[in-house]
Amino acid sequence: MLAFENVSKSFHGEPLLEEVSFKLNRGEKCGLVGRNGSGKTTLLKMVTKEEIPDTGSIALPKHYNIGYLTQHLKFTKKTVREEAALALPQGEEELLYKAEKILFGLGFKEENLEQDPALFSGGYQLRIHLAKVLVSEPDCLLLDEPTNYLDIVSIRWFIRFLQGWKGEALLISHDRDFMDSVITHTVGIHRNKVRKLEGGTEKFYSQLLQEEYIQEKTRLNQEKKREHLESFIERFGAKASKATQAQARAKALDKMPVLEELAALHNLDFTFPYSTNPSASPLIKAEDLSFSYDTHPLIQHLSLTIEKKDRIACIGKNGRGKSTLLRLLAQDIEPSIGTLKTNPHLRVGFFGQTNIDRLKPKLTIEEEIGSALPQLTTGEVRRICGVMLFSGEKAKKKIEVLSGGEKSRVLLGKILVSRTNLLLLDEPTNHLDMESIEALVSALEVYEGAVIIVTHSELILKAIPHKFILCKSSGQQMFTGDYASFLEKVGWEEEVKKERKPKGVQPSKKVEKIEREILKLEREVKELLDRLTEASQVGDFEKCASLQATVEKKKEEIELLFRELE
Repeated sequence: MLAFENVSKSFHGEPLLEEVSFKLNRGEKCGLVGRNGSGKTTLLKMVTKEEIPDTGSIALPKHYNIGYLTQHLKFTKKTVREEAALALPQGEEELLYKAEKILFGLGFKEENLEQDPALFSGGYQLRIHLAKVLVSEPDCLLLDEPTNYLDIVSIRWFIRFLQGWKGEALLISHDRDFMDSVITHTVGIHRNKVRKLEGGTEKFYSQLLQEEYIQEKTRLNQEKKREHLESFIERFGAKASKATQAQARAKALDKMPVLEELAALHNLDFTFPYSTNPSASPLIKAEDLSFSYDTHPLIQHLSLTIEKKDRIACIGKNGRGKSTLLRLLAQDIEPSIGTLKTNPHLRVGFFGQTNIDRLKPKLTIEEEIGSALPQLTTGEVRRICGVMLFSGEKAKKKIEVLSGGEKSRVLLGKILVSRTNLLLLDEPTNHLDMESIEALVSALEVYEGAVIIVTHSELILKAIPHKFILCKSSGQQMFTGDYASFLEKVGWEEEVKKERKPKGVQPSKKVEKIEREILKLEREVKELLDRLTEASQVGDFEKCASLQATVEKKKEEIELLFRELE
């Protein structure tokens, strides 16, 4: 059990958390929610002692192991397999298959396991670190936005993993569907306080909204009653016939509690300006597009027509060319072969992963947003800044001091400056909080132009697209229909492969039988290793050799069973 007792924390004199108390009980998986900047990550860091509370305490049981996914990566082994195996619990150092199973779930292939971790991209290096956290089998998992660097296939595997997780977990995620799929409770940071409710985020926010409505209604009623009492006292306090009644009302007024007006909480609320397209021709017509990077083909002979009302999601595992395709459509890069014909009235708004990196760190927010359309007046720029939650002095903050979520809002603000009829959005929800994501979805639903979006959020996939570009290992292909139809008729390539079973065998029964056999063999291996340790301590080397041979044989049996499961 993990317990916060009257914990307070401030930064630069501004209160972040005030007298926070809650418990994480055995087996509970809690979703930690709150606006960006509310203190979610700070709360996790206080558990790991990276941050120290100003007041209060955080209690952990003895020998309670925390698994925390940090951003500081350091590798000491030359292969992915060896690096992940470093985290295996004491006594299980030889059970490499446990590490391999998690690596496969997180998107690594057999051939990747012998490669140097340092050669992988930052996203895959974080996956290696996540694998080490999971392999270590801690008592409690602390996960801060783990889906930001996972593709949707890995996210779906991770959901199943967490659903079966027997320990505790405290999870931060902007992906409400992901969070609600795995949590038992919601822990919310709201107005510097923390409260915990059983159930998912919808129940939590619904109850919070109802309570704030009741409090404000009660406050307004009290204000009216207070005004009535004050008026009576002022009118009749000096009259002898009414003096007693006036004094009684004055005492009642003194005893009446004062409810402070709740400070307004501003939400992201915007619409994308639309530029009309008088032409009947499509916005973009791509024919036989191909693009390779260092001789590695990413886009292969793709033909695509984008009509002015299209809603298209570009989906697939990382490294399959999704971001590259958006950059081709935005004419940010040139295709290796093929042609791209655009409508003369095409106006593109491009939110790209590399575009955030192109923000100029020394400019202020209002200077960066204003640079997208220099003819805007100062007032017009400030209005856009306000819409993106950078009102007043906040608009004068420099880009270099902004968080990832704030930079994402700046980039969205630059798109809002100009009218468009095609939005190209590459992972726009990364670093946005839940409220901002819902505002984005609402804006996309009413936008009159076409949208092509790269996302790993099933919430968005269910709400926005009616067409899909499937980026597969064999190339790209189109699918027309909603997300439910896609799952029913096509499904995710990697999951479909795993679901193929021999004819005449009941998959669920077979899987259960294999898993029971694996557990049995794992117990036997552990017992054999204990006996091996005892034999080595007394110098019985003949017995050691016999036991070692038996261990190797059983490990091979386990490996074969796991391959059958795959």
